[in-house]
Amino acid sequence: MPTIRASHPLDLPAITAIYRHHVLHGTGTFENEPPSLTEMSARRDDVLRKNLPWLVAEAEDGSILGYAYANWFKPRPAYRFSAEDSIYVASQARGQGIGRLLLAALCRECEACGVRKMIAVIGDSSNVGSVGVHRAAGFAHVGTLRSVGWKFGRWLDVVMMEKSLGAGDTTSPE
Repeated sequence: MPTIRASHPLDLPAITAIYRHHVLHGTGTFENEPPSLTEMSARRDDVLRKNLPWLVAEAEDGSILGYAYANWFKPRPAYRFSAEDSIYVASQARGQGIGRLLLAALCRECEACGVRKMIAVIGDSSNVGSVGVHRAAGFAHVGTLRSVGWKFGRWLDVVMMEKSLGAGDTTSPE
């Protein structure tokens, strides 16, 4: 059973390699060029400065099997209780429940940070793994943006899903 924990700077080479694979071979991200280690470090620092979580799944041997983080859905103040999740699993660890563990921990961490709504913006409507992980975690489908991305010579949809955390919108967050 992997350990889900807060990421450390020493995890960044593995995080960068996992994301690189997804950029070059997958449609879960619409980036076309893999970011450098320096860029990934800056992205992690940005998330942590916002007091939001960046987690990793660590195997017993210390290898990183995947990572997840949340960032504000939009930068405007009215969105300050809504966060978007991102989850990436190493290719050799797919199908082992790592994404499900990461998403559950991420939702708990976000709720503790005061987030009331988690939003999944899933690249590629045929990404059944990501859609399934989110559905299993209690996310509901709220829409599909058709043909908004172009990667690998084809149009890609974006699936939007959401999940309320804690009291959700039943009480004032302030």
